[in-house]
Amino acid sequence: MPKIRVKLFANLREFTGTKELDVDSGTVRDVLQKLCRKFPGFEKMIFDGEKIKPYINVFLNGMNVLDNGGLETMLHTDDEIAIFPPVSGG
Repeated sequence: MPKIRVKLFANLREFTGTKELDVDSGTVRDVLQKLCRKFPGFEKMIFDGEKIKPYINVFLNGMNVLDNGGLETMLHTDDEIAIFPPVSGG
């Protein structure tokens, strides 16, 4: 099965202990569910029921997935998902 790259940022990176990993493709939802199985507790960080929490941004090849096909978007070899939690600074 083709692999796609997933990049994690901020507290998601800290929680998983990795900044990026390769995951078998499928849909965006499939990949997120694989991450939830691999990292227990990850689901509570990104999902609210079946939906992504409103303050979590998931990008596919630089575009917000919720604005471009949603979680059922099929992924292809060399696609890249980036997951951003809320970040603040001063």
